[in-house]
Amino acid sequence: MRTGPAALALVLAVPAAGAEGEPAVAVLETFVASRPHEVAEAAPPRFVLLEDGQVFVGGASAVAQGQLEKGELKALLQRLDSVRKLPALAGRVELGSGTERYRLLLRRGRPIDMTITGALDQAAPALRPLASLLRDLARFDHGTLRPYRPAQYALRAREAALPGGCRTWRLPEPPSASVFAPRVVPASAVEGWPTGAEPASVCHEDKRYVVTFRPMLPGE
Repeated sequence: MRTGPAALALVLAVPAAGAEGEPAVAVLETFVASRPHEVAEAAPPRFVLLEDGQVFVGGASAVAQGQLEKGELKALLQRLDSVRKLPALAGRVELGSGTERYRLLLRRGRPIDMTITGALDQAAPALRPLASLLRDLARFDHGTLRPYRPAQYALRAREAALPGGCRTWRLPEPPSASVFAPRVVPASAVEGWPTGAEPASVCHEDKRYVVTFRPMLPGE
């Protein structure tokens, strides 16, 4: 999977609950488009932790799923709780200069939704636990991670044209139905199409659209 370095564009939605109803404890979004045609909003979150220790790690389009052991989950939850208690937290946190951008949602207890900007190595002493957490989650890797096959995708379209040709639209609903709000489609409808931040150029009737299919995680 390819991921952006340390920048953020908000995704259409983030997981609200796991497959068995567990709420997402933490969600980190870090993807930024590295090529002009990419649509960062369609990329999956970089990191998602569920109550039962399931983790999801996203790149530009692919998602991996893993499972933390009880001790690993406990240690990570303790770090999250420690960050929640930092006195300098706010809806927007500046660590220093730099173009890095993150969005971190913490849902264990009172929900906290933060946009963090600046270089992690410039964090003030009071914010270093937050910077350390962001660094580790953005680079998260685990031996249990395996490719995740989404059951559904969030379809979004906008009227525009990409360079080159365009595909013929073959889904039942026209792309115009997904311009103002994303529409959920099954994985079977996405076969053969680019997913995540990689868009597709579509011709339908007398218009052209840029279409994306964002992988949806359990519980969205």
